[in-house]
Amino acid sequence: MAERRDDETESRRILERVARETAPGGASFIVRTAKDARDRVTAADADRTDPIEYWGTRIGRTLGFVIAIGLLAWLVYAATLGG
Repeated sequence: MAERRDDETESRRILERVARETAPGGASFIVRTAKDARDRVTAADADRTDPIEYWGTRIGRTLGFVIAIGLLAWLVYAATLGG
């Protein structure tokens, strides 16, 4: 009987989360993902009291993002030209 209650509780939790995420008034998946990506690149989680860590994190993540975009562009270029 306890297992059934756990299943029902889990099902209700999942349904509530889906309803929250798909509600017209709530933030969409794309908006949340864009905000998370922006926070990641701008080092929102870095320690702001340590300027070297903060700026190093920002520079490293920005360079990583630029390199990833460059590699993706190169891959598309190489795939479309066939060589």
